Amino acid sequence: MTEHNITEHNITEHNTRAAYDAVAPLYAELFSDALRTRPLERALLAAFAELVLTADSGPVADLGCGPGHVTAHLHALGPRTFGVDLSPEMVTLARRAHPHLRFDEGSMAALDFPDGALGGILALYSVIHTPPLELPVVFAELHRVLAPGGHLLLGFFACDDAVPLEFDHKVTPAYRWSPDSLKDLLRQAGFAEVARLLREPYDGERFQQAHLLVRKLS
Repeated sequence: MTEHNITEHNITEHNTRAAYDAVAPLYAELFSDALRTRPLERALLAAFAELVLTADSGPVADLGCGPGHVTAHLHALGPRTFGVDLSPEMVTLARRAHPHLRFDEGSMAALDFPDGALGGILALYSVIHTPPLELPVVFAELHRVLAPGGHLLLGFFACDDAVPLEFDHKVTPAYRWSPDSLKDLLRQAGFAEVARLLREPYDGERFQQAHLLVRKLS
């Protein structure tokens, strides 16, 4: 990443952090119980948990954990799970709601973990605000901290276009991706697709929702 790109990345992170800090209490109120009405997502999380437990190669980091509701759900399924979020306000809310779990501030582009330290990574709608040119840097960092054979579950807003589409996310500008385009970027970073979920929007949602489950090759 060039010095110019580093500056652009820092500005993007600053704006994203400030935007989520500003809406953290409302976000927690709206979404902390969201999994209750999303059976497909719960099923995918259960499969992810089983894969991580079978491999037994380290804890799971829920990156972009927000108020910690998914972190707590996954932890209850068995894997040792902790959360990381860019927003200090989100981390504060997560610690308050789930005091038995660990939550840290951090950036997905520069994680404070040794190489291969994690058995799994959960990143649900966590890269949607990352500008497309910066996403390979994030995926390279996720590859670095994941153990060989470890799994990454990525959630995002879907589109059919080969190029990412920017849209007016309610918090801060975000991008929609085609699953195949993200799969190609992940493959270039050293991941192989295991499964994918693409579902139509529920009431109140604007776009198709997608999940890619991938495995680190080496």
